[in-house]
Amino acid sequence: PFQIVPFCGHIKGGMRPGKKILVMGIVDLNPESFGISLTCGESENPPADVAIELKAVFTDRQFVRNSCVAGEWGEEQSSIPYFPFIPDQPFRVEILCEHPRFRIFVDGHQLFDFYHRIETLSAIDTIKINGDLQLTKLG
Repeated sequence: PFQIVPFCGHIKGGMRPGKKILVMGIVDLNPESFGISLTCGESENPPADVAIELKAVFTDRQFVRNSCVAGEWGEEQSSIPYFPFIPDQPFRVEILCEHPRFRIFVDGHQLFDFYHRIETLSAIDTIKINGDLQLTKLG
């Protein structure tokens, strides 16, 4: 029972310290990129604030993250110890919300931290997923 991509879902009660978002899926056979965003609502116009956008770019083997507050994208972060995604293979991404930051785990390994740029964690109530993947599980 795959979820349809692009996917947009509601995070009940929003984010808070200790809350974890789980995204499980399978990378497409010839992927270019896929993205996972946590946003403050679903609004497209004006665009909802993006607390964190994770984007896996296969051409560059990069896993970049950024945020967008009041229509302004912040400084992109891209340093990773290794690129964790493999075409045609399953993956498990966990986004753990802590008081000062998100911690990102892929297949159980901590890959990086992203410090909150949106302070009101409870306002972060929407998850959006798009790109070259199949979603198998969200939690």
